[in-house]
Amino acid sequence: MSLIPNFRRNSVFNLDLWDPFRDFQFPSSSLSTFPEFPGENPAFINTRIDWKETPEAHVFKADLPGLKKEEVKVEIEDDRVLQINGERKIEKEDKNDKWHRVERSSGKFSRRFRLPENAKLEEIKAAMENGVLSVTVPKAEVKRPDVKAIEISG
Repeated sequence: MSLIPNFRRNSVFNLDLWDPFRDFQFPSSSLSTFPEFPGENPAFINTRIDWKETPEAHVFKADLPGLKKEEVKVEIEDDRVLQINGERKIEKEDKNDKWHRVERSSGKFSRRFRLPENAKLEEIKAAMENGVLSVTVPKAEVKRPDVKAIEISG
C-alpha cells in the first residue's frame, strides 16, 4: 500500500479523492472501550489529550477547535479522577441549504484520568485559549526522608 497518492491516474488534481486509510483495517473492538453516543462522530468522541509531567506539575492539553469555554467542563471526582468533557452541537440547518460535504465533527466527548498521589487537587487550574484547553495540576513536593548515618562498630 502506497502512502503517496498517484495523481497520474487522474487528469484532475484533486486531493479529496485520496484516502490514506481506505485500505487500513481498524479492529472492530477498538471503539467499544469508549462511551457510546448514538449518531455522534467517533472522531470527536475520542478527543485526544496530551498529558505531560514536569518537575512542578502534570499538564493536560486538548485541541478543541470551535468550542467555547462554556461548552467544556473540567471536574475532579472522588479518588483523584480528572474528568474533561464537552459537546459540540450540530449547526442548525436551513431547509434551503444544500450541503456538499460535512467533515467537521460534532457530538459529546468525555475523558478521565486518574491523578497520582502527589497531585495538589485544591490548586488545579484550567484555561482555554485559541481552541486549546490546558489543565495544570501542581505536584506536591516529595519530602525526602532524613538520612542518619549509623556508625558500624567492629
